[in-house]
Amino acid sequence: MSIMRTALPLVLLTGVLTGCAGLQKTDWPTCAALGGVTGAAIGATESSAYAGYGALLIGGMAGAYCWVHGDGDEDGDGVPDSRDKCPGTPKGVQVNADGCPPAPPAAVVEEVVVVKEETIVIRDVHFEFDSARLTAADKTKLDTIATRLKQEAPSAQLRVTGHTDSVGKDAYNQRLSDKRAHSVTDYLVGSGVPRSAFVAVMGAGESQPVADNKTAEGRALNRRTEIQINR
Repeated sequence: MSIMRTALPLVLLTGVLTGCAGLQKTDWPTCAALGGVTGAAIGATESSAYAGYGALLIGGMAGAYCWVHGDGDEDGDGVPDSRDKCPGTPKGVQVNADGCPPAPPAAVVEEVVVVKEETIVIRDVHFEFDSARLTAADKTKLDTIATRLKQEAPSAQLRVTGHTDSVGKDAYNQRLSDKRAHSVTDYLVGSGVPRSAFVAVMGAGESQPVADNKTAEGRALNRRTEIQINR
């Protein structure tokens, strides 16, 4: 019985201190409470009068032991220092189980799609009646197109094609569309687009309609100049 009374307190005290060693510093109240219960039990083995003293003494020792030997969290990120692979993380930064900020998402690189071929369709350049001469309004519209083509010219090839409606003879419409294509090209060159950028200037006459020539609306759509940009 004497051996049990001596060994039991040691076993209980060792168990409390071992358990506290695996806790964090901030868990010292828990260690103190467990130590108090254990101290009371140890004191009671001697006399009921010693239970309070045992609780106070052992509870204090357990709480202090937990504070000194417990696992800390210096950067306050919620991950114990023993597992924190990124100590010193700034306050408020979200961390993972290792105490490190999550890796930033991989940057999404958007592929720039270059349109190799594009066609500018000019339908609002009407020329003078039955002529290839540009009106003042035509020139104003072509000025806007010239500004863009000057940017394209260093790395692109330009093809200009004139088109007419079906009114009149085929041969006449062919010649007229060719003259109008050259008239547009000459104006663009005069506006600063390098002539070397134009690899083809031609007329297609009435051979490539995009609408019904039987209506006024359709014929208006067919009278056009197209500038093909090949990058």
